Amino acid sequence: MKLKFVLVAILILAICSPNFAQLSENDLINWQLRNADGKIPGTGIEDVYKKLLKNKAGHEVIVAVLDGGVDINHEDLKQNIWVNPKEIPGNNKDDDGNGYVDDVYGWNFIGNASGANVQYDSYETTRTLATLRKKYKNTKPESVPKEQQVEFKRYQDLELDIEGKRKNAETQWEELKRNEGLLLQVIDAVAQEIGSQPLSLKTLEKVDTNKNVYINIGTKILTQILQEQSYVNSFDQINQSIKTEYSAPRADLEAKFLYQYNADYDSRTIVGDHYDDPYEKYYGNNDVKGPDAFHGTHVSGIIAAVRNNGLGIDGIATNVKIMAVRVVPDGDERDKDIANGIRYAVDNGAKVINMSFGKGESPYKKAIDDAILYAAKHDVLLVHAAGNAGEDNDATLHFPVNKLDRKCLFCKKEIKGWLDIGASSFTKDEDLVASFSNYGKKSVDIFSPGVRIYSTTPENKYEFADGTSMASPVMAGVAAVIRSYYPKLSAKQVRKAIIKNGNAYNGKVIKPGTSDSVPLSELCISGSYVNAFKAIEAASKMKGNRPVTSSVVKPKA
Repeated sequence: MKLKFVLVAILILAICSPNFAQLSENDLINWQLRNADGKIPGTGIEDVYKKLLKNKAGHEVIVAVLDGGVDINHEDLKQNIWVNPKEIPGNNKDDDGNGYVDDVYGWNFIGNASGANVQYDSYETTRTLATLRKKYKNTKPESVPKEQQVEFKRYQDLELDIEGKRKNAETQWEELKRNEGLLLQVIDAVAQEIGSQPLSLKTLEKVDTNKNVYINIGTKILTQILQEQSYVNSFDQINQSIKTEYSAPRADLEAKFLYQYNADYDSRTIVGDHYDDPYEKYYGNNDVKGPDAFHGTHVSGIIAAVRNNGLGIDGIATNVKIMAVRVVPDGDERDKDIANGIRYAVDNGAKVINMSFGKGESPYKKAIDDAILYAAKHDVLLVHAAGNAGEDNDATLHFPVNKLDRKCLFCKKEIKGWLDIGASSFTKDEDLVASFSNYGKKSVDIFSPGVRIYSTTPENKYEFADGTSMASPVMAGVAAVIRSYYPKLSAKQVRKAIIKNGNAYNGKVIKPGTSDSVPLSELCISGSYVNAFKAIEAASKMKGNRPVTSSVVKPKA
């Protein structure tokens, strides 16, 4: 699920923050780049470039963004999009022989060879219900063998839970649709009453509100709107605003009852793969943007928006190329696609992989575990968003996880090149940890800026968004800087430089999802939030022995 997951727009958090009243939106643009020791606890990356890396040459680093799609033509990104040097665009051939035709900018594992794409998908629990429904639908409880009773009980529980949520979403959707229609009706009633007169408070005062209930209610609503928003002067403005306000929540609910909680929906009829084979690799298409690239484009800009070009924002990293790997629909991502996305990124030269997604179940976990080990074998750093449910990841797993199900006695149970990232805010006080962020004393490594992050969005736009989805690419960007300027360091060393050199916070912070005040050390492994300056300074003193294969990028004069 996108870490909306997925863009979590926690505007209430920002508005209620003690410092928000003192900060304009302009103040918050690029706040994640600011001094980590300052009043606004950014990463300190600007000081890194000014003091630690000035006039130093770095190496090009490929960062794979496993997400819902990336607008590779965005004005502030296109210069930093990875281009497969072995592929000839548009010739419909697999020039580099890697099994993927025309994978010029990356690959899309949730589409088919004809160009059709998956936009929506079900949740993993819904897919579990679909599987169990095939087995147990119309089965009488008394006929279930003893060894299947636990599974049958799960089926019964899921039928109640998932079907209940689906029907509830449909009911809410119908209510929203009805409310929107009624609101437009009462506004139209006043418009008919006013006729050609200008829409103003003075005009509304003359309306006979006793004519009917529609005119009465409509006049009250319009009066309130005009009192609060003086720039409004036409019914067209108001009608368009109403439709816009209702559009997003209605679409969200529609996705829930048509796809996410619909056990009869199967997106793999679009993909056309052999879904039961989690190790099948060659399917999909080269459309890395897909039908909704908001999330992936925002994530990519945080890492790699072109720095100092006078456009939009500055990314965290320089000398970086974004490899777009589309694996996340609007719904839960599938293990097979994630595993293939990781392998594709590794095989095509990525040194950092950002994964801003997660879910509560992982039916093909072994395929992902194997892909994680494959990345570790090739010294690729995996950066994962901790999640936005305000939950303890020590108690509730948020997949994918760095906990490998391997039964051999001396096998690795986790890899060293993995970072799980919680979200921090722009206030250095008890609200330092974002109220929505997952946490974990044993499972979340460190916190990173993830509240009110301004970044690139499709069609050359820029918007604020919140979530560990944003915190993860901030950290991926910091890791990419280390891998660029100190390429001999291993993924394990990069992780160590980051988590051993974060900023501690001496006071207590609010534990997400509660009103409890706790030390930051209770919420993550490092007990800190990111300090890129200290991390990169520490990296400069480490000795590494990894072979360097990437090209040098000379600093601009």
